[in-house]
Formats: sequence, structure tokens, C-alpha cells
Amino acid sequence: MTEDSRRDRGPSRRAFGGGVLALGGALMIGAIPGAAAAPGPGPGAARRTTLRHGGAERAGLLPEHLDRLVADAESFLRPSPRRPWYAGAVLLAGRGGTVALHRPIGKALRYARYDETTDTGVELPPEEQIPMTAETVFDLASVSKLFTSILAVQQIERGALRLEERVAAYLPEFGGGGKQDVTVRQLLTHTSGFRAWLPLYKEPTREARLRLLWQEVPAHPPGSAYLYSDLNLITLQLVLEEITGRGLDALLHDEITGPLGMRRTRFAPPPSWRPGIAATEDARRPWSGLDRGLVWGEVHDENAYAFGGIAGHAGVFSDAWDLAVLARTLLNGGAYGRARILSPASVELMFTDFNTAFPGDEHGLGFELHQHWYMGAMATPRTAGHTGFTGTSLVLDPTADAFLIVLGNSVHPVRSWRSGSAPRVAAANALARAVPVRPARGRTAWFSGMRGPATALLTLPPVPGGTRLTCALWWDTEPGADRAVLEASADGGGTWTPVPFTAVREGEPPRPHPSGAVSGWSGRVWYGVTADLPAEVPGPVRLRWRYTTNRLYVGRGVYVDGLRVLDASGRPLFDEARPADGSRIETDGWTRSAD
Repeated sequence: MTEDSRRDRGPSRRAFGGGVLALGGALMIGAIPGAAAAPGPGPGAARRTTLRHGGAERAGLLPEHLDRLVADAESFLRPSPRRPWYAGAVLLAGRGGTVALHRPIGKALRYARYDETTDTGVELPPEEQIPMTAETVFDLASVSKLFTSILAVQQIERGALRLEERVAAYLPEFGGGGKQDVTVRQLLTHTSGFRAWLPLYKEPTREARLRLLWQEVPAHPPGSAYLYSDLNLITLQLVLEEITGRGLDALLHDEITGPLGMRRTRFAPPPSWRPGIAATEDARRPWSGLDRGLVWGEVHDENAYAFGGIAGHAGVFSDAWDLAVLARTLLNGGAYGRARILSPASVELMFTDFNTAFPGDEHGLGFELHQHWYMGAMATPRTAGHTGFTGTSLVLDPTADAFLIVLGNSVHPVRSWRSGSAPRVAAANALARAVPVRPARGRTAWFSGMRGPATALLTLPPVPGGTRLTCALWWDTEPGADRAVLEASADGGGTWTPVPFTAVREGEPPRPHPSGAVSGWSGRVWYGVTADLPAEVPGPVRLRWRYTTNRLYVGRGVYVDGLRVLDASGRPLFDEARPADGSRIETDGWTRSAD
């Protein structure tokens, strides 16, 4: 089952140079064909940080924005816009080794059934409804794909599986229908050419279901297009079971959940778990492929159900804390406490963009990368995550060493009540804002805000022509869609034109910006900016920073600090730290922020 809002994509993320990565047991130095590797292991790669509960301050987060995260999440318990997005959710946010927020909201079980004639949910009596708890277990749906991907990368690391090997080398039957050249990498990056989905559950036996898979003809030649498909991870499950001789459920326990102590994560939970599991859908035709009634304690996905609840694309059940352990393990570079499930190089492989040929569909091995449509302002070229159809999501930001888990039962009572990823985006925006940006100088800096759609203006007092602007600049925006532009006006603000500038970070070559604009990601570091106004420009001249966002998504925003205007001899004509003659910056949407 696929997410219904995957088409809301941003433009391509910045390509990075090659690194040192483990492939099939051998060390590969340099760039991987078709991949853009991120520079070096993320924060914590050499540490084995474990988790504990603590306050926002202990996590290095701003508490008021965590409060906003909860308030925003609770708003989706109400009509948004017509129906609640979920009956309930569990929210978990943290940074470093601290879980700063772990909050249940709403109900794990609210409805007895769905009434299609009135498009309403028939609520259970209040005494039979079950509230969410911090320990509520969820059907993760497609977040399960991450576990299958980790198991595959483990086998790659051990040399039992090769990333660029043809799948048919492990499963000869798979080569039917023109799939003989599909590789393991293409399964992991959704570039195999498979269509999104097949109703395998309609077949009465496992053999018949596999026969459909073997005979399936790709919708595109392998490697020629990105198309998210459950069939990729179902196939990968079969490869793993073939090369290891173990079932996927045994692999999950032995290789991931057992070593990490994830006791609430498994396929096919026993009946005794049912009261502590969030209910999903009143599954009946025509909106469901199967007539099952209220699905509660069993996998929601029809194909995974047909495979006995154990499938490579869906079927894992877990709670928020266990997923936080997994997040911390990956941010640690593959280790947690005394356990190590992956090497740092293998984790880096999972966070490497192999889909540079398909801008907007950045993808590592199993992990999606840089997707604002559910990562919100947490999205950077380094941010990895995944969503699940039932309302689940996991986002990891190695740059900030932060992680966010939103587990909602958004198909309860019926899948048509949910749409888009607004709760995920709102939560991610709040956590991103909770990560402080320290001013480049002094105690405060100018901050553009994170509203959308909006235009924020930061305008300097008039200065003569032939001067130089200097400042510090930090930016993190939705690439291409949202921009910060340096502009000048020589007619009192009637017309504005972009001013080219150069941005410099210590230890790096200067970056010219001839368009006068920045968009995307500064690496969450400050750059020094210089811009020269030609002497022939008649004065007085007004300079301003203009930040514009669209209606869909926003990044973390833009910060400006240390604004100065110098004459040809380097003498300050304007210094925001020491304004003279009553000269003041005019603001519209920008504020001073101490973070």
C-alpha cells in the first residue's frame, strides 16, 4: 500500500562527492555510479549513545516549540478539514541521547465500524474506547521497509549479498517478464521498473502469489525511472530468505530487535498484545480489497495479510520507544549500547542518495532522503526517513542529531478520512524550530520566520553608491521554491533589483551568487557575505533582504547577523550594532531571535 501524497516532491538535493563505502564485503573508494554520497559519518557515528527521558533543555531544544508540536498534533484530532486525520497518535521527539517528548494523544480504539451511507464512524461506548498510551503498539505499514532494508545491508556488509548483482542470480524464477537485469540496488531504491502494487492477496496460495511476481512485466526498463513499489521489498524479502535460509521474522528478531532490546517490535503480534495495539480500519469492500471488519491486532495491508502477516513491505508492529532506539542506533553509526547491527560505512550507504538521476526522488538504500512533504523543515540533504500508510512516520536528521516519530492510526475507521501529511509536516516543523540557531555575533540575529506563504522584508537605511555590504547569513529553505534575495533600490523603494554577492565559509572557496539569491541548505552553518554596489549607481540606495515562501512547505528559515555597510576606504557607514543618527533597520516579518 503506498502513501497517497508522494507526488508532492521538491527539486533535487545537492550532490555530494564520493566517500568510502562497504559494498559486498569489499571496500569501495570514490564515487558510486549513480550515487551522491554525503560527507562523512553523521553525528554520533563513533559513539554508542543510549536513550533516556529528559527535558527539552537537556536535549538542547527550545521547550516552547515542543509544546507547539503537541498543540499542533492535537488539532488534527478535530476535523482537518472535514474529518479527524487520526483517532489518536503517539509523538516522540529527541536529540542526542535525550527523549525530550513522548506524548500520547487521542484514542487507540474509538470506532466500532464505518458507516459508508453517512460517511461517519460509529463510535464505541465511551467505556469501551481505549486511550492512547506512550506504549501503544502500531502497525507500521511501509515503515516496515526500513527493517527489510537494514537486513539487506547487513548481508551486503557480510558479503552474502551484492548491491549491483542481478536479483535473478539469487532467485532464478524472478527473471521472467523481462526482469532479468533488475539489481538488488534497484529494489532498494525503487528504480527496478516495478509498478506500484499488485493484488497478490487475490491468489489462494503462496505459490500462486509468487507466480504473479515472477511473471510481472516491468512498467519501465530497469534503472530508467523512479516508481515507489511494494513489490521491490517483497522481492527483497524472498532474496534474504533464500540466501540466509531463515524467515524474515526470525531475521528481524535475531539481527535487529533482539540485539537492540526492541521487545515491542515484531511481525504478527500474539492475541495477548491486542488491547495495547492501535486499531486500524473497518476493512470492507469496495474501499478495502478484503472483507475483514475492524482490523485490530492484525496487519492492515492486504498483501502482507495474505503472506501471514510477515512481508518485506509491511507487517512490522512497534511502539514509539523501540523506534527511537532504532533511530538512535542509526544516528550512532549502527551501534546502541553494547550492540552493533551495522558498521558506520553501511549506515552511510543507507543515507547516500543513489537516485541523482531522478531529482525530487532522492533515495538511499531503503531510506527516503530530503522529502519536505513529510519531513517538513527537518528536511535536508542528510535527512532520512519513511512513512507508513496507516499514519506512521520516522525522520532522522543527522545534522542536528535529532529524531522524530509520529505514530497515528489515521485509517481508523476508514482510509478515506486521511489525506496528505499535514500532521507529520507540522510536527517536523516544530521540532526543527526547537533546534537552536546560535547568532553569529552577539546575543541575537535577524530571523525570517517559518511562515508560508509569506514575504518577509529586512530593509537597511539609505546609503551612497560605491559601498560594500557585509553580514553573516544562515539559510535552510525548501529548495527552489523558497528564496532569500538581496535587493537594491535607487528610487526610494519603487523598484528593486537583485544584488550579486559572495558567500564564504572558513576553509572553503568563496561561493558566488550572481543572482543575488540563496535557496536550499547552507549546511546549517553561517557564511560571511559581501556585496558591492557599483560606484556609478546614484545614491542614496536602499538595500534589503527579501525572503519569500510558497504555500506548500517551508524550511528552517533564514538568519542574518552583523549587517554593516562600508565605504570605499572600509569606514562603516552603517553598523546595526552601533546605529548612528537614528538609523534603524525596517522590518516586515523579520524578528530578533536569540534561540
